[in-house]
Amino acid sequence: MKKTKKALALILAGMMAASMTACGSGKTAETTQAAADTTAAESADGTKAETSADGASYKVGICQLVQHPALDAATQGFKDALTEEFGDAVQFDEQNAQGDSATCSTIINNFVSSNVDLILANATASLQAAAAGTSDIPILGTAVTEYGVALDLTDFDGTVGGNISGTSDLAPLDQQAAMLNELFPDAKTVGLLYCSAEPNSQYQVDTVKAALEDLGYTCEYYAFSDSNDISSVVTNAVADSDVIYVPTDNTAASNTELINNICLPAKVPVITGEEGICSGCGVATLSISYYDLGVTTGKMAVKILKDGEDISTMPIEYAPNFTKEYNKDICEELGIEVPDDYVAIGEAAEETAK
Repeated sequence: MKKTKKALALILAGMMAASMTACGSGKTAETTQAAADTTAAESADGTKAETSADGASYKVGICQLVQHPALDAATQGFKDALTEEFGDAVQFDEQNAQGDSATCSTIINNFVSSNVDLILANATASLQAAAAGTSDIPILGTAVTEYGVALDLTDFDGTVGGNISGTSDLAPLDQQAAMLNELFPDAKTVGLLYCSAEPNSQYQVDTVKAALEDLGYTCEYYAFSDSNDISSVVTNAVADSDVIYVPTDNTAASNTELINNICLPAKVPVITGEEGICSGCGVATLSISYYDLGVTTGKMAVKILKDGEDISTMPIEYAPNFTKEYNKDICEELGIEVPDDYVAIGEAAEETAK
């Protein structure tokens, strides 16, 4: 009897095991089918499905020198271009140095420690910190006026080499001088307002000064070392200048309200090197789209990360289009009439968005 019960128990145990195996097989089949369905759905998405399928993912470090409209737009354009290509497969570690070069170095060192796949250096100080921080991780600069000046390259021919490339926001400086002459032909003195700590600002005012002097103007430098002495320097510039010129200067871009509060009551017009500064304190500018510049930089990043392009052979890319823009409110307050080929800053942004 005991043997019969034991045999029966063994038979029941075997039946239960078989039943559990069958259930498990059914769930496995369902899971496999669901995975296949998901893969098929993802494959319909084209490029992004391929990126997900091969498991590639990227971490990109962004070091932006300071927050102001031009740099913000460049960063956004860069991120949008990468996100359009990679979707969720790209992650950004976005850091702002609040205008401090030493903080740029700290940010870059953290990127190196995190072993990011690529670094975006937004503005000259960020590029300089990145170049000093790593010779291995690919570095793309943006909103950098002149790479030869920024990196102290004596024989710069348009390609930096090594692990650095990027985009430039350089607008034709001789045409900026011509714009000033077009709007203010009767002016005699021009004050060149810039931050002495930014080498590309020095480069721009030196170049514009030569062009303006060829046009018959008397030019004077008015340099501030940081935001703490802008007020006093602008006050001095306004007292002795008919017109003021401000290049694509990051410190000035972060203090346009202060500059405007001194220049506008004094009725001294300001010509600027880019749209963001002009919208805050200028009357006119020959400017680029910083968002488009960022998109161009992002497309360069895709070539490096996805296509394996050698960054050492990639030349610096420049904005192809420049727009004569004016600040409608300030021009009206100062009684300045601009030619018909100038576009109001707000209207220029609307045209870019279309």
